[in-house]
Amino acid sequence: MDRAEIAPGILVTNDRCLIFRDQRTLVIGDLHLGYEKALEEDGVYLPRLNTGSVRIALNNLICKYEPERIVLLGDIKHDFRRAKYEGRDEVRAIVSLVTEAAEAVIVRGNHDNYIQNIIADMDLEAVDHYDIAGYRLEHGHEDSGHRPVVIGHEHPSVRIPGAVGGGVKLQCFLHMKKEGIIVIPPFSPLSTGTDLLPVAAGDFMSPACRTADVSAADVYAVSEMGLLPLGRLGEVSEIRV
Repeated sequence: MDRAEIAPGILVTNDRCLIFRDQRTLVIGDLHLGYEKALEEDGVYLPRLNTGSVRIALNNLICKYEPERIVLLGDIKHDFRRAKYEGRDEVRAIVSLVTEAAEAVIVRGNHDNYIQNIIADMDLEAVDHYDIAGYRLEHGHEDSGHRPVVIGHEHPSVRIPGAVGGGVKLQCFLHMKKEGIIVIPPFSPLSTGTDLLPVAAGDFMSPACRTADVSAADVYAVSEMGLLPLGRLGEVSEIRV
């Protein structure tokens, strides 16, 4: 399957986006545009793949779901510092793609220093959170305390061991139903994600997750075979491929 309804009108998808169906709203997070340029300044060189891949994937989402609204849930840019021309151009190119197709909502993440300067002449204002259908959408590096909440920031993934060694690492969605917390995976193809196994709430980056029963979180993994419901996070380590 390519999507699952985890709450009334709330869908998680194998396209690494969350959908508010009745509001025709897509939510993606952690694009980390300018990632390669930031690494180059530290002496690490990678092919320039991230922005082009994000553009293709985003175009596919727009064609597939025809949203009225797209929420960029923080960490749109990668470099904490003021974006140089190349980084600015990458951010503006992706934001322009969004605004040409739908209403754009820009939620600030912890990497998004100076994001308002970058989009100031695009008639957009970066916000700390956005409320829709009773949910609060915020990046997740800080916790407003509002529930239910949808966050990014965590870059969640799980590693499924192989029966005779090896295994596979999969980005995933987390749904902590009791606490009302949904965590979405990164949209950047260069982020393999943060392995959440073994499960320990204190290892999570997001304050909201550190106070939740993360072992009881429902896991929906993104894979080449489609969206995989893997059960509870505390039981994923028992799965073998």
